[in-house]
Amino acid sequence: MAKKDKELSLMDEIVGLCKRRGFIFQTSEIYGGINGFFDYGPLGVELRRNIKDAWWKDMVHLRDDVVGLDSAIIMHSDVWKASGHVDSFTDPMADCKESKMRYRADHLFYALVKVDGNEIGCISLLESEKMETEALDLAQELKRKKAVQGELDPLELKPYTEAPEEDWVKVPSPATGKPGTLTPPREFNMMFKTNVGALQDASSVAYLRPETAQGIFANFKNVVDTGRVKVPFGIAQIGKAFRNEITPRNFIFRSREFEQMEIEYFIPPDEDIWEKYHREWIDTRKNWFAGIGLTAEHLGEELHPKEKLAHYARACTDITFKFPFGEQELEGIAARGNYDLMQHQEASTKSLEFFDEARKEKYVPHVIEPSLGVDRTFLAVICAAYTKDEIDGEARTLLKLHPRVAPVKAGVFPLMKNKPEIMEKARGLYERLRQRWNVFFDVSGAIGRRYRRMDEIGTPFGITIDFDSLEDGTVTLRDRDSTKQERVSEDELIDMMEDKIGW
Repeated sequence: MAKKDKELSLMDEIVGLCKRRGFIFQTSEIYGGINGFFDYGPLGVELRRNIKDAWWKDMVHLRDDVVGLDSAIIMHSDVWKASGHVDSFTDPMADCKESKMRYRADHLFYALVKVDGNEIGCISLLESEKMETEALDLAQELKRKKAVQGELDPLELKPYTEAPEEDWVKVPSPATGKPGTLTPPREFNMMFKTNVGALQDASSVAYLRPETAQGIFANFKNVVDTGRVKVPFGIAQIGKAFRNEITPRNFIFRSREFEQMEIEYFIPPDEDIWEKYHREWIDTRKNWFAGIGLTAEHLGEELHPKEKLAHYARACTDITFKFPFGEQELEGIAARGNYDLMQHQEASTKSLEFFDEARKEKYVPHVIEPSLGVDRTFLAVICAAYTKDEIDGEARTLLKLHPRVAPVKAGVFPLMKNKPEIMEKARGLYERLRQRWNVFFDVSGAIGRRYRRMDEIGTPFGITIDFDSLEDGTVTLRDRDSTKQERVSEDELIDMMEDKIGW
């Protein structure tokens, strides 16, 4: 099987497990679903909540320089005018007039195919890590179909957004392969528009927020006036955001409704310090990922080239993750200057300056922004954890989830459900554990099958109560990854679980 097919197969397996075990469902599935929206099932909500709780604890509660905020999803429309979203929060779009398929034009690439300098046609394909190889295959296929002899010239792949007008009629639609069926690229604003109040006119227009950051900037003065904060400090927020993506793709990696975990970390405007804070936040975030199971072999760094930065940004570094469909952005950490606060200060005519008592001066702070998607992190955690192995000659699928984020921390298994004394002992331990963690009580089937069910949903600890438990008070503790078993007392069990779960 080709590498690409293996990657697709792996992703299909992960998507299948998420549906089968109640992590993620397609929203409105009984009505055929709606692209770009997902529902989180019983296990999904637990894993998602654990990710958010871990982030909040480490980024807010365990830091003296970060406070929290929860701003409204719908804000005054002037917020989005001031931030530039109304005018420029767009993606380029192209439609296939024949198939009705819609494409992001900057993700659609094309190349003129030439043989010995003579143009014989054009190919198109969607952006991917294997794009060059796929383009060469398409060019060779076109050459064979046209029965042209000679050597293929090197292909020059360009995004459709850079196609000159005379090439528009040459570029084939990926859906049909026919040239001339694509519309010219045009800008498409990704904000969801709505109306507030009984009237539906220009005065009632509002937007579902496309990011959580602007709620932080709009509340900067409120937090400074009430929060007893001093620069440098950060404001953290977890919340829903909405983007009308042209082509949602790769499961929950790019969807239209998602949740963000963002920090705006405000720093002095000195030219010589922003790089230090930027690097500190990159290291802080990579260390945090390691603490939930995304270690160095999964992650990378990608520095945005200066020509691709937003006009106000000084730098942006992506922490990337090796997904089955390629290495992609997991978190962006941007040095945004003071652009946002200055825009809102000018538009609102309210001062957003900070008085620095130590320096005895006022200034508009600059900002470092670590911005992370909950859903994208969820997918990375699942992909990193998904494992197949063999135990005693039997194939096993398991999720090696870090105990801190695992949706179920332990399965409690009475060895025999027809022995009242064993059931009573097991139920007592279960009630004790559930005061601290989400645990599962399972009496159905052979003990091996119960282990396998817990392995597949990532439960790190299996606890069996048997006849020996009645004699000496110990239980059998099974490790999910190694399947190693040991006898421990209930108090030892709780100490071991607290140590590995971490909270």
